[in-house]
Amino acid sequence: MVHSVFTWPYGGRDVFLCFSFSGRTVQTRMSLMEGSSSIFQLICDLPPGSHQYKFLVDGVWRFDDQLLYDQDEYGGINNVILVKEPSPIPSSLHGSAFTPTMDIDNDRNLQDEASSSGTGHHEPELQLLDSDVDISRRRLCMHLSNHKIYELIPNSGKVFVLDAEVAVKEAFHVMHKQGLAVVPIWDSNRRQFSGMLTASDFILILIELHRNRAILTDQQLEVHTISSWKEGKSRLHGEAVGPAQMMFGRPLIRADPDESLKDVALRILQNKISGVPIVYSAKEESYPRLLHIACLSRILRHICRHIKNNLDYLPLLRQPVGSLSLGTWTGEVGEARQLLVLRHSETLSSALNILIEAQISSIPIVDGEGALINVYSRSDITSLAQDRAYAHIQLDQIIMSQVLEPVGGHRYQTCTRSDPLYVVMERLSDPVVRRLIVIDARSQHVKGIITLSDVFNFILG
Repeated sequence: MVHSVFTWPYGGRDVFLCFSFSGRTVQTRMSLMEGSSSIFQLICDLPPGSHQYKFLVDGVWRFDDQLLYDQDEYGGINNVILVKEPSPIPSSLHGSAFTPTMDIDNDRNLQDEASSSGTGHHEPELQLLDSDVDISRRRLCMHLSNHKIYELIPNSGKVFVLDAEVAVKEAFHVMHKQGLAVVPIWDSNRRQFSGMLTASDFILILIELHRNRAILTDQQLEVHTISSWKEGKSRLHGEAVGPAQMMFGRPLIRADPDESLKDVALRILQNKISGVPIVYSAKEESYPRLLHIACLSRILRHICRHIKNNLDYLPLLRQPVGSLSLGTWTGEVGEARQLLVLRHSETLSSALNILIEAQISSIPIVDGEGALINVYSRSDITSLAQDRAYAHIQLDQIIMSQVLEPVGGHRYQTCTRSDPLYVVMERLSDPVVRRLIVIDARSQHVKGIITLSDVFNFILG
C-alpha cells in the first residue's frame, strides 16, 4: 500500500472523498488543514494502480479540473490518481507525475508532466462521441416538443399588466416594487395587448434624459405616458439598425397555451427577449386573456424536474461546462464570443451603454485585480425609480461601486469550469438566477458567464 495525499482547496462545509473499490463506494470525510479555512486534506493508503475518485462538497458531486481526470463508462467525469510502487519505475514506461496546474481550456484533458529526460507526453482529451451529444440533445428536444406551455401555468397566481396611458415614472416604480423585469402593456382603446415594457426602456429613457436634459425635463417624465414613449421611440428608430431596431417597431411577440415548450423557448431565443406573454383568445370573448409570462427559467425547471433521475440517458449533462461550446468567456480563453467586464471605478453611463450596445443582460463588476465584486444587470436600473433617484444622479459621474451600494451585496451565483452541465442547469432553473458567473476557484477572477439563453441555444442547437 502507498500513502496518497488528496487535497480539495476550494472550500465548503462538508467535504468527502469518494472512491469505488470492488463494486462498492467508499466515502471518507476530509479535514481542514491546520491554519486554513478552505483547504481540505485526507491521506489514504492505496494499492498501486489507477484509481478514480470524486469529491462530494456540500451534497454536490465535484472534481478538480486542475488535476488529472477522465470519463467513466457512464459518461461521468472523475479525477484519476496514478499510484506507483515505491521502487523507481523507468521513465521509458510513463511520465514521473502529472501536472497539478492543468487547465481544461487546453485541448488536452489528460496530461503528464515531462519525464526525467525532459520530454513530455500528452494524451488526447477524452470527449463524448458526437453520437452521444446528438442523442442527448435529441432526447431533450423531444421532451420539450412533447410538453405544452400550459403545463407551466400555476394553478393560482397573479400577472401584472400596465395600461398604455400610465405615466412612465409610475410604471417603473411598480416594476421595481414588484421585482418585475418585463410587463405587458394593455391598449384599452384597441382592447388588446400592444407590447412589453422592459428595463431596457428605462435605460434608454435615462440615457435620453442625460443627453437632452434641457429638452426632456424630469417634470415631463412625471406625466410622460408609456404609449407616448413607445410611439416617440418607434418614430425615432423607424429606420434604425442594430439594438434600436430590435427594441422598437415590431409587433407584440406572444404564445398560445397549446404551443410546445420547444416552440416557446425558440421564440424567446430568436427574438432575444426575456419572456413571452401566454395569451388565450376565445371566439366568444371580445378581448384576449393574459394567462402567464413564460420565461426560460420556468422551462428549464421543468426539464430539471423530469431528468433528475435519468441522467444516465443524457451523458451530455455530465460533462463539465468548460469543455462545451457554451457561454461567453474572457479573451484569454480564446473563444469567439468574449466576455465584457467593468471595473468598479467605471461610471454608470459606461455600464448602461455597454448593456444596450452589446445587447447583453448583465455585466460582471470586478476590482482592480480582476476579481468578481458584483454583477449589474438591466433589471437593476429600476431601483432608480425609488424616491425618484433618477432625477438626482449624473450617469457620467456616479461610479459602479456607489451604484451597487443600495442595490445590495452578494446578488450573484457562480460556478467553475469543472461543474457539470446538469448542475449549472439546476442553478439556473431558480427564477431569481438568470446567469452564472464562471470564476477561478482560487483567485475569484472572472473567467466567463453562462446565461439561460446560452444553455437553451446549446441544447436546441
